[in-house]
Amino acid sequence: MAITTDQLKGSYGEREAQALYHELKAVGDYIGFIQQMMYADDYQVVRNAFWVLTKATDSELSQLQPILHKLIDLALTTPNSSVRRLSLNIIERLKISEDDLRTDFFDFCIEHMTDVNELPGIQSICMKLAYHMSAYYPELNDELIRIVDGMEIEYYKPAVRSARSRILRGTLKRTRR
Repeated sequence: MAITTDQLKGSYGEREAQALYHELKAVGDYIGFIQQMMYADDYQVVRNAFWVLTKATDSELSQLQPILHKLIDLALTTPNSSVRRLSLNIIERLKISEDDLRTDFFDFCIEHMTDVNELPGIQSICMKLAYHMSAYYPELNDELIRIVDGMEIEYYKPAVRSARSRILRGTLKRTRR
């Protein structure tokens, strides 16, 4: 049985999210599920759909690879910060190859990782994504390191400080899961 938009309306806890994930896993159509839900008019439905997907294994999420650019487009354009954070979380778990590198997405990540008014979860994911994308081009990597090093760290939350520190120490893995 496919998950419906009605099932994704409203608020629910971890137990309900896990139950919906197991329902999705039984069907196995991760692309069909997210393509149906990611454009819903109700942001609660979109948010909950992405939350359910965060429960999936990396192997299961790899099925979303063909729609990577659609997920990036959503992250770039959504006005909803929860949808942005959760979609970026899914994108981070997918493989971004050199051919997938988009300057608009790299610029978005740079802008959002340094914006002190952005949510810390979005800042740290954007920092990690920018770091992964910069691996393909030494000049981008140098630019990113200069930006990260120049961040006035006292304005950022612990999640951002940790990601920054790991990048500067070179301990943030560049490999994809």
